[in-house]
Amino acid sequence: MSSYLSMFVELIFGLFALFVITKILGKTQISQITPFDFISALLLGELVGNALFDPNAGIPEIAFVVVLYGLLLYVIEIVSQKYKRTRHMLEGSPTIVIHRGKLIRDMMKKTKLDINQLQHLLREKDVFSISEVEFAVLEANGTVSVLKKTDYQTPTRKDLKLSPKDVTLPITLINDGEIIKDNLEEKNLPVSWLEESIREQGYQDISEIFYAEYSKGEPLFIIPFYNRNHQKYDDLD
Repeated sequence: MSSYLSMFVELIFGLFALFVITKILGKTQISQITPFDFISALLLGELVGNALFDPNAGIPEIAFVVVLYGLLLYVIEIVSQKYKRTRHMLEGSPTIVIHRGKLIRDMMKKTKLDINQLQHLLREKDVFSISEVEFAVLEANGTVSVLKKTDYQTPTRKDLKLSPKDVTLPITLINDGEIIKDNLEEKNLPVSWLEESIREQGYQDISEIFYAEYSKGEPLFIIPFYNRNHQKYDDLD
């Protein structure tokens, strides 16, 4: 019974200590989880968890672990604020993955981001078609910041008192140079139609296309392969 009471007291103390450390470090440690924060959180959880179930560890040991964790994060925060060059290594840096409506393939490969993941992140921003996006930035915490093309920014059709327009869900037909045949069949579209559509836009082969998106009643939206290759983004315009 005493062991359960001891674990209860240690757990309450650990929870309180972590709460205090979180308040000291600030809210950004919660809302903006960088890779370094993720690793440190796992490490802290493992250390505190082991201390709770270790019969030789009590409140002093848990306090030492939590305080040491807080001090290390505080020192790292000071270092990253004082020495700007360390921020990229410790916190990561944002990466432009869509520039002027173009998917930057080598930047996506560098950040291990594929089309499906990008579409998921865009949908979280209420963007259901890549054709609406002028710029997209993959942030250090794994979220995407989006700047829409002017045609898709406010004011809305309702603001302009225009008649409603039918809404269709876009579907991917080409992903990274490969045809998504299941999606073609779902829309009853033959491969010959797809090939003809890309030729009409000046492309000769499917392998030239990084991404193609179909919406009913709209021209096929096509993005060919673009690689930044260490160029300035302005040179891609």
